[in-house]
Amino acid sequence: MEPNHTAPSPPPPTPTAEGEEVCEIDVPDVAVDGATLLICLCGLVGNGAVLWLLGCRIRRNPITVYVLNLAVADFTFLLLMLTSSLLYILDSLSCNTFPFFAYLKSFLLPLLFTHNMGMYLLTAISIERCVSVICSSSPCGHRPQHLSAVVCALLWALSISVIAAVAVLCLSHQHDQCRLALISMYALNFTVFAPSMVISSILLFIKVQCSSQQRQPRRLYIVIFLTVLFFLLFTLPLSIWNFVQHISYSIGHSQVVFLLACINSSINPFIYFLVGSCRRRCSLVSLQVAFRRVFEE
Repeated sequence: MEPNHTAPSPPPPTPTAEGEEVCEIDVPDVAVDGATLLICLCGLVGNGAVLWLLGCRIRRNPITVYVLNLAVADFTFLLLMLTSSLLYILDSLSCNTFPFFAYLKSFLLPLLFTHNMGMYLLTAISIERCVSVICSSSPCGHRPQHLSAVVCALLWALSISVIAAVAVLCLSHQHDQCRLALISMYALNFTVFAPSMVISSILLFIKVQCSSQQRQPRRLYIVIFLTVLFFLLFTLPLSIWNFVQHISYSIGHSQVVFLLACINSSINPFIYFLVGSCRRRCSLVSLQVAFRRVFEE
């Protein structure tokens, strides 16, 4: 996601036989951005509800600290994507008569920052619950009271540091160093955070399935499994697409992978609600009741 790697600019007007200029609109790209716009609006409402409920209505615990920070990252990502999609649609419809497209590049680094932050937090959630389940059957020592808040602060600091290093190199037009910094960042994501997330989730699943304890918070674990699964399906393609772009391969437009990333950032609140609504049978309950069933059991 180098600052000069973005969606293709809409084609300029082409003259007709009569000398008039006709604007050529890329209908598929505009349709994808329109869908992205609608998904972002739904996701902003959902993540806004998560922020309000976990911030004001539900008792704070270690897992809700992580989920609250994840909602902040998702909300910010969706807000940036909403704005950039709207600018791209306006740029396409105006046939470049207004410089909307020039502002799109400024969104790329903040999008990358929030994308990385979501991955870091989801990895921390998976590891936190995996360690918690292991320690429930064997002594692991006392857990510090504010560990979740400290870990979240460190992850925000790490994400800021990584994106700041990339920004310094890329915005100073040091293209080779910029490319190396981006490849190194993706290598960090692929070799450290993504494997840690997957391995800890698998261990958590195995441990829960083999556990004889009946008081395990199974709804929370279902939420974690589904969140990790949808992340791998919808968000990992964005990282792969960006990584491949920076090793000199071209695999098409970026709108689809950003659309998938928006689906991932939007779907988490609905997972919380649907899992919390199901007990012995599924029934519609209030958001607050559903969230309490997931995060306070």
